[in-house]
Amino acid sequence: MDVIVVGAGPVGLLLAAELKLAGANPVVIEKLDGPSGEPRARGIGPLATEALVRRGLGAALAEHDEQGRADKLRDHGSTKGHFASIFKIDQEAQEEPDRRFTLIWQPALEKILLDHARGLGVEIRYGTELTELHQDGDGVIANGLRADYLVGCDGGRSTVRKLAGFEFPGTPPLMTVRRVTAQVTGELPPPGRLDDGTLYYGHGIVATFDFEDRDRHDGPITAEEMQASIKRVAGVDATVTDVGAGIRFTDQARQVTDYRRGRVFLAGDAAHVHSPSGGQGLNLGLMDAANLGWKLANGRDELLDTYHAERHPVGAAILHNTRAQSALLRPGAHTDALRDIVSDLMEIPEVVRYFGRMISGFGVRHELPYPVRHPLAGTYCPDLHLTYADGSHGRLADLTRSGGLVRIGPPEIVSTGREDLAAALIRPDGVVAWAAAPGDSLELPTIARSTWA
Repeated sequence: MDVIVVGAGPVGLLLAAELKLAGANPVVIEKLDGPSGEPRARGIGPLATEALVRRGLGAALAEHDEQGRADKLRDHGSTKGHFASIFKIDQEAQEEPDRRFTLIWQPALEKILLDHARGLGVEIRYGTELTELHQDGDGVIANGLRADYLVGCDGGRSTVRKLAGFEFPGTPPLMTVRRVTAQVTGELPPPGRLDDGTLYYGHGIVATFDFEDRDRHDGPITAEEMQASIKRVAGVDATVTDVGAGIRFTDQARQVTDYRRGRVFLAGDAAHVHSPSGGQGLNLGLMDAANLGWKLANGRDELLDTYHAERHPVGAAILHNTRAQSALLRPGAHTDALRDIVSDLMEIPEVVRYFGRMISGFGVRHELPYPVRHPLAGTYCPDLHLTYADGSHGRLADLTRSGGLVRIGPPEIVSTGREDLAAALIRPDGVVAWAAAPGDSLELPTIARSTWA
């Protein structure tokens, strides 16, 4: 099975690695001459963290997490999760506090995934821009390369999405956010929410949430652009100097109507764009890749169709909650009042858990095409503590590094570390395909294995 992956960001790299593990022959093409180095995302959620831990990358992630938490504390004054910059999502208050996100800047994550993919033998062609794309009943042709399938992982301005004719409906932006390393001087108000937007500065960082400028901008952020945005947001003249690396994004929310058109698929920002509020975007894209890789290597249409069926609703839910966050970030007395009420509600433990489930993705439950009554069925399995028949101990992640379906339970495994779980079948993407509680039949239904094999 030959697959062309367009885009060598984190999503494309993970997808290529998953394809290789599952026996496919991927090639990644990337228009940039090398890794971008842009500090776009600053972390991944617990589901993506667990997906990478399943492939043996946990120690590499952990090397960056402590510094990532220090950076977040410096920039935001809190390491808690947030909803619309209301930092009250306490990890320790969640139902499963040990299932944690990882704070790691995107360039560092990209290097980990690049090393991982290359270690598996994935070919990555930098400096190769996609200029043509055609498909027929037997395969796809892109830049003269022929393959069985092609996947666009080429970001929010996806060339694959445009060339393949995917529909991309949604809502236009309410704001433009700018964040740069720089120094700022002038008669500035205290950082935070203002009458016309939001301004943050300090520790060599300047950021604006600008609701008066929603036009498209390209290229690096300049001192003049940042000064003009500060003027709109804060109503003051400021001087911005020593401008370094920066990012600019809007909160437009769009999603393709179908994640597949024939032999062409989309994953990550190519399939959905939204505000990064809550830090959900990279987590969402990496889980798209984890879901699609093994299915695409299998090649059965009935299995491939489950990719859209499972992932489109997850993307739609994130568009929904990020639109709500944008509404709560708009300036004005009415929004201030609403934020006060939401902030008060987030003092209630069950409300904190509600927002935690939403932002983490733990509320996701994929519908299975056969009946399974166990509460874990269709959810992402945590990294279970296993006890073997010989008395030794291990983790679920010890069994998942090579991909493939994993069955846990007697006679080899006598305890899963959960009182409600005696046996389970875990898909390569971590979804529980079947589970049995103590006292249930431990015989694996043939349909559970045959559906996903």
